[in-house]
Amino acid sequence: MLVTSPAQATAPEGTELIGTKAPRWDVTAWINSKPLSLDELKGSVVLIRWWTGPECPYCAASAPNLNALHATYQTKGLVVIGFYHHKSPASLTRRHVERLVKRYHFRFPVAIDPEWRTLKRWWLNGHEHRWTSVSFLLDQEGIIRYIHPGGSYTEDDVKMLTSRIEELLAPPSPQHAAPLSEGTHP
Repeated sequence: MLVTSPAQATAPEGTELIGTKAPRWDVTAWINSKPLSLDELKGSVVLIRWWTGPECPYCAASAPNLNALHATYQTKGLVVIGFYHHKSPASLTRRHVERLVKRYHFRFPVAIDPEWRTLKRWWLNGHEHRWTSVSFLLDQEGIIRYIHPGGSYTEDDVKMLTSRIEELLAPPSPQHAAPLSEGTHP
């Protein structure tokens, strides 16, 4: 018999991943960018959102929020990356993804995740999750700091995500100032 505490039963999906290093990704096809790697992105805050085509109303509904976050924070150190994972019965083609990128007005880098290889490594392997349209927010060292477990972003989700982005982009607060030694003046 499996026994869980109330805290375990209500913990948000993905909580066990917070504070862990993001795994590498396994993609070679990129739109709006040259191929990127996590090592290249060190020093930037990174928001990664898995999305799919128009058959996913949650992805379509979240697209304007992704565009707004990109427009607002790209010059402040945020890199938004879309990871397309194909769900359509039609064959996956780059042209199909390019049309969707244009339809959603994405100006940020978009990777094509064939066979969901990276999505499985990051989110699905060994776990049951309700959504595949997951978002990960990484700090400047590539550590997972926030997960939105999928579906569309609600107004509260956008506020939370924006708050987390701003926290990560904020300059570090000065540590306790060293005490002045006797006879020195500031």
